[in-house]
Amino acid sequence: MAAPQHRLHTAVVLEPGPQQCVVGASSGRATVGYAAAFGSRAAELRPGQLVAVTPDDLVVWRWFDAVVLGHGDRDGDGDVQLWEPAHGEVRAQARRPEREVRLGSRAYLSGGLPGAEWWVAGPTDVAAEEADVELDEVVAFYDAHDLWSVGDRRP
Repeated sequence: MAAPQHRLHTAVVLEPGPQQCVVGASSGRATVGYAAAFGSRAAELRPGQLVAVTPDDLVVWRWFDAVVLGHGDRDGDGDVQLWEPAHGEVRAQARRPEREVRLGSRAYLSGGLPGAEWWVAGPTDVAAEEADVELDEVVAFYDAHDLWSVGDRRP
């Protein structure tokens, strides 16, 4: 069963754990589990990463917090060079090329969604609920791969 985009919400990882993690948002702290499709990545979660959470309190996706090092070759391709602790330097496609990302600023980075190896979304200096990230694309990815029907692992 698909989870409509408006039902996913974002939160920031505060305390990662193997079976569940503590996340925070303007509404406060919460302990959430991991959707089965995400469970193998739980060990890679770090404090400060943004995650997408279902209404059933399961993490289904995460974004990395990366530093903007530079822009592509200025031909309008939307490429952005970033540095993220676990992956080093990566070149990402801008989710919204018209939005400028400043050198030295931090932005949300994700990998695995169709269209590019890496995507850079909005800046990290906003409340978790206001993060400009690709929730629609996460839902479409889960729909396309029938990941909502995979049995969920609960703490």
